[in-house]
Amino acid sequence: MRIGVDARKLHDFGIGTYIRNLLRQLARLDGQSEFVVLCRPEDRDALGALGENFRAVPEHARTYSMAEQLTIPLALKRERVTLFHAPHYVLPPLVPCRSVVTIHDCLHLMFPQYLPNRLMPLYARASLTLAARRATRVLTVSESSKRDILRFVDVAADKIDVIYNAYDERFGLEPRQEDVDRVRERYQLQDDFVLYAGNVKPHKNLVRLIEAFDLVRRSGLDHLKLVLIGDQISKYTALRRAVHAHQLHRYVRFLGYQSEDTLAIMYRLARVFVFPSLYEGFWLPPLEAMASGTPVVASNVSSLPEVLGDAALFVEPRDPQSIADGIRRVLCDERLRCELRAKGFARASQFSWERSVRRIRDIYDLAAA
Repeated sequence: MRIGVDARKLHDFGIGTYIRNLLRQLARLDGQSEFVVLCRPEDRDALGALGENFRAVPEHARTYSMAEQLTIPLALKRERVTLFHAPHYVLPPLVPCRSVVTIHDCLHLMFPQYLPNRLMPLYARASLTLAARRATRVLTVSESSKRDILRFVDVAADKIDVIYNAYDERFGLEPRQEDVDRVRERYQLQDDFVLYAGNVKPHKNLVRLIEAFDLVRRSGLDHLKLVLIGDQISKYTALRRAVHAHQLHRYVRFLGYQSEDTLAIMYRLARVFVFPSLYEGFWLPPLEAMASGTPVVASNVSSLPEVLGDAALFVEPRDPQSIADGIRRVLCDERLRCELRAKGFARASQFSWERSVRRIRDIYDLAAA
């Protein structure tokens, strides 16, 4: 079987993590199948190093563009691909072979007000509906996401397989002390700090996190810092305005994108990891924090309770006071901290990229048959 995988979003924060671990595990598990990896030209050498049965094919069309509707099917036909995996919700209608599509969530349909123009919700709905109906099999990453897909798309429930994501194994490894000291010194992380990692899109609810952080500091923890890791903050000026409104310039730091090795150390340095998102199909940072031994405060909505189980302290994400109370409880209750730490290790250990990709590989065979 010759399997095509679209890896153009290799470096994205969420889908990129999915693609990177999918390809790593396929390289470990399957030395017999041929893999054709459609990628950005600059990623060709790195992806070609996955193994002799992996061939990286440059694809210049941008994701979510009109061009990809033609160039992807042409590339698959040229490369004689027999099964194609689209790791996000765009599946061009002219794809000439059987296909598997991963739909991570229905964010654009649940929160159309966050899209840049009125046409985007229509494009998202059309693309997601077409992909779910055209694909031979549909993968998603939580039971919550499966329910959302069935809500928006008329497709048979037994066509959709739920396969959980997992955290990268490096987050479970103890870093060298010299590396910890280097990161602490480079980013000046001597004080206790609250950590958030992820992108900074509006549904991540970071304005309310900043408001909650202000409440925590006013309650007596005025030594505390807030560190946010992810996209460049210049994309969303509302966050800067929130910092300015609460006069938190000295206490809130935006560090932008960080490597996985640096992030693994920052999880361990943080006193608490906070994830106040309004909606997630499945999000890895809370699991990464748990694997690193960091207590987690998370939203009580969407897939987060399903994924995190009893290993996090859940809060109401639309109420800054609820978020603040959760942060303060974890910081001030040492018994609770130890309990969350132990439960976090146990919960994170239940997720494995190897097990997940084995199931995905089995579904390739099912779809091809």
